[in-house]
Amino acid sequence: MSDSLERVRLEAGWKAQIGAELVSPYIAELKAFLLAERKAGKQIFPQAKQIFAAFDATPFARVRAVILGQDPYHGPGQAHGLCFSVPIGVAPPPSLKNVFAELKRDLGVSPPIENGDLSAWAAQGVLLLNAVLTVESGKAASHQGRGWERFTDAVIERLNSQRENLVFMLWGSHAQRKGALIDRNRHFVMESAHPSPLSAHRGFIGCGHFGAANRWLQAHDLAPINWQP
Repeated sequence: MSDSLERVRLEAGWKAQIGAELVSPYIAELKAFLLAERKAGKQIFPQAKQIFAAFDATPFARVRAVILGQDPYHGPGQAHGLCFSVPIGVAPPPSLKNVFAELKRDLGVSPPIENGDLSAWAAQGVLLLNAVLTVESGKAASHQGRGWERFTDAVIERLNSQRENLVFMLWGSHAQRKGALIDRNRHFVMESAHPSPLSAHRGFIGCGHFGAANRWLQAHDLAPINWQP
């Protein structure tokens, strides 16, 4: 292991799988871009220490399901490194409200009205991953095409090749592009529209992903996920 890779801070299982990506030239360019943006006074979400929070919250060996979104929330205080999740005390954004609406429709689960923290899902093995891991304040999709997509491709490729019987929920077109990286004979892949208010009515509401995920897990002798946040 190179000295630079030794300095990478990442959950051990993930580090073994994708640590080399973080010392590659394209990530160096991405880091330079983020530093320049911050130096220019632009606010970037989530905080630097939370960019890889999803990997710390859900170790590689414990992943059972993956929820894949587009990019982090771009409002102050919302993004904390887990896709669709917000910290305790922050009101659920509209996309998350639609996630909760589908959860109730699908399984009858009624999440707490003011709690949008999905850490309980992550602790059970649900990797809450965005295709792009940073965003500029107030500007959705502002960090697309900067290198994050290549990194998250590597994440999906390693999960696909090194794990079996995972559930993938691909929400929105950006997430669905990752579907080409997944062996559907090896894993269970579900796709739907993004839960954003602009698209949730085009197939997210009614998708039934939560119940289907648990049925798949149980059919493969795996414990179901408690979807109560």
